[in-house]
Amino acid sequence: MKMSFSRLVIFAVAAWVAVAVPMPAFSQSCALCYTQAASSGARMIEALRSGILILVVPPTILTAFAFFVLHRKSHQFKQAGVSDADRW
Repeated sequence: MKMSFSRLVIFAVAAWVAVAVPMPAFSQSCALCYTQAASSGARMIEALRSGILILVVPPTILTAFAFFVLHRKSHQFKQAGVSDADRW
């Protein structure tokens, strides 16, 4: 199933809006957390950065792996020569 160019553009714009709109929500942080992080030393700031990486990297890798597996499985059926009409 191929997407037309106009549908692809609409999809790209919708994806950009979905990513760009929530950005202001992330800027509203807890005042106490901000004060503590600002007053902490370089060691604590480095620990916060490491903690953020530890919390972000594993789910990102797992999501990419899930998409990879799903992509391979979808192509497995196409390569087997089974059409959509034959499956039903």
